[in-house]
Amino acid sequence: MPSPASYRPEPGSIPTQPGVYRFRDPKGRVVYVGKAKNLRARLSSYFQDLGNLHARTATMVTTAASVEWTVVKTEVEALQLEYSWIKEYDPRFNVKYRDDKSYPWLAVTVGEEYPRVMVGRGAKRKGTRYFGPYSHAWAIRETVDLLLRVFPMRSCSNGVFKRSAQIGRPCLLGYIDKCSAPCVGKVSADEHRAIVDDFCDFMAGQTTAFVRRVEKEMYAASEALDFEKAARLRDDLGALNKALEKQAVVLGDGTDADVIALAEDPLEVAVQIFYVRGGRIRGQRGWVADRVDEGDTAQLVDDFLLQLYAGAGPDEIPREILVPALPPDHATYEHLLSDVRGSKVAIRIPQRGDKRTLQETVAQNAKQALMLHKTKRASDLTTRNRALEEIQEALGLDEVPLRIECADVSHLQGSEIVASMVVFEDGLARKSEYRRFVIKGQDGSDDVRAMREVITRRFRRLLDEQGASESVVTESGPMLVDPETGRPRKFAYAPGLVVVDGGAPQVAAAQRALAELGIVDIPVCGLAKRLEEVWLPDQEDPVILARSSEGLYLLQRIRDEAHRFAITHHRSRRSKTMVESLLDDVPGLGEVRRRTLLKHFGSLKKLRAASVEELAQVPGIGPATATAIKDAVAGEKDKTGPAIVSINTATGEIEES
Repeated sequence: MPSPASYRPEPGSIPTQPGVYRFRDPKGRVVYVGKAKNLRARLSSYFQDLGNLHARTATMVTTAASVEWTVVKTEVEALQLEYSWIKEYDPRFNVKYRDDKSYPWLAVTVGEEYPRVMVGRGAKRKGTRYFGPYSHAWAIRETVDLLLRVFPMRSCSNGVFKRSAQIGRPCLLGYIDKCSAPCVGKVSADEHRAIVDDFCDFMAGQTTAFVRRVEKEMYAASEALDFEKAARLRDDLGALNKALEKQAVVLGDGTDADVIALAEDPLEVAVQIFYVRGGRIRGQRGWVADRVDEGDTAQLVDDFLLQLYAGAGPDEIPREILVPALPPDHATYEHLLSDVRGSKVAIRIPQRGDKRTLQETVAQNAKQALMLHKTKRASDLTTRNRALEEIQEALGLDEVPLRIECADVSHLQGSEIVASMVVFEDGLARKSEYRRFVIKGQDGSDDVRAMREVITRRFRRLLDEQGASESVVTESGPMLVDPETGRPRKFAYAPGLVVVDGGAPQVAAAQRALAELGIVDIPVCGLAKRLEEVWLPDQEDPVILARSSEGLYLLQRIRDEAHRFAITHHRSRRSKTMVESLLDDVPGLGEVRRRTLLKHFGSLKKLRAASVEELAQVPGIGPATATAIKDAVAGEKDKTGPAIVSINTATGEIEES
């Protein structure tokens, strides 16, 4: 473990200007990113007596082996650079606010020719406008169902939309006036876009104008003795009012604000935010994070605002942000957010009135969220640490394997051989680091040889990346970031343990592959499915972990995840290969049009189910070619017979051959 004194910079070498600094571990990986108004004052505070530092700060500076900094002109630039580096390096010791659950969004795909309204979860996508997030998906669907009678925009999937357009008949929603049926030309694209714009404006809080407009049209229809239209408008008005009733007015002045509150203890912090637009609560969301330093509430708010608003668009930033404590550089945040929004943004602490009352409500939600989170995860955090320690002890490792990589091979009777590599860090899956491999030039089902190739390719890439890193050496060590793209070198970090799916033969193959590359400091083990034994190189007998062992459970999770990832890749390639082989003999159908067919239908099953007319709708496919394609896939279907289904008795997974 490095001593901070071994890499402490000379005080006179540290500038006093604003900037951003990075701590790196002995392998060059960034473990912490921070910003400072005065770099010299901030960095000097890390190199005092360890007894005076917070326990987590002391762990950080002893884990690190070097520190570097970048000087910027203004604090706003420092804020932007800090956010960019946190996103790029994902440092271990920075506060990471994790959603305490998966929140649903109301999304409108405004980037499409005929935008669609839908409920979704997960990351946001370009070309889509989002409202929320909300606590419950069913609540959004109820609201959308009410509003579709007033704003009859498209809500169907792309498949339903295309099929309705092909057959010239709208779906059920088009018949009950909850969709204007642009699929069959009842409205033009511009008319449908106008409906979508009205829906988005209503969801964004501009509700009064729509209610008054519908009332005016209703009274006008009544005076004109058009009672049928007046009754329909009356029902529309009732739907609007019912949708508004679901969103209680909390701020009578119609304020647009994000109300933020925290609940904290010495180990963790929970954050809740209420999105208030037009005085009504439009959404709610919560996060939790581990505390990694001794920062007070103001510093926690600073970290949270950085992750919440950096990269946000103008529509996502309100006029007012209510917080429990002002961040140390709140003026910098106000300046940055005002530039993004295009108008003034104020960050302040509510002192009295409705805003103070609302923040107290948000704070109560934060306290409950922290309590529930600790109930769910208290054992989980302890369990993960215990599992890693058990693996270290059972395998005789020098260090706890914080990064574990697992490889698995998948094939069908020796054809379409593929492999997967999954990565777990601190006992949790890191899916952005997963990799797929296609094994070429091998006949038969030689898993051992395939495993050796996978390990060789993965760690040859490690040596290449590290060699490239060493060719660009900074004062703090090799650069693990590609200087051309600015992205981290994904294969440049060595794992603390390599796990292979298999027994002694696979382990021996992996060990030989590493030895041939000159790598002798990365431990290898294998987990055999039959009895769940853990095999080590050059040992006749396996290591037997207790069935109740948390270490064995973690290894099983990693192995099963590698198996799942490999199976998914194999099925995808097999489906593409089957489609291409079926269509090889169709006259006039080249490689480009085969790929177009596969992209259009997505799978062999959907291609078989398609009619000749649907096939002819694909660009480049005429009626004669469509008929030949239909005959080819129908004839092959008769030959295939029933699918072979097997069950993996170790994981319970159903595997189709």
